[in-house]
Amino acid sequence: MIRARVWFRCAAMHDPVMPVLVRPAVIGWKGKNRDIGLTIEREFTGAELLRRMKGWITVDPRRAIEVFESHGRLKCFDDGELVVEVEDEVALDKLQADVASNFRDQCDVEPISRP
Repeated sequence: MIRARVWFRCAAMHDPVMPVLVRPAVIGWKGKNRDIGLTIEREFTGAELLRRMKGWITVDPRRAIEVFESHGRLKCFDDGELVVEVEDEVALDKLQADVASNFRDQCDVEPISRP
């Protein structure tokens, strides 16, 4: 299994950026007839996080999700970083070629070296 960080071009500053989940989403309920004090925290999946980047990055997040998920799985690490997991070097090479042909210099995949 190979993991790689996903970098996009920021729509405002044009720097390479990665969406990072700072803290889990807090979901609660509002009752019609009573207060419900229950909340749950839930992490986003990689695709959910990327979907929320529309307008913040220069590529279409839906298209990016299609490209990444055709080669591997988008995930959010425990530290909130967005990564894509692929099976092996061949899959990583194919992903990098597909990213380059679809997004040119607006998106990049950076393999994470193992310690």
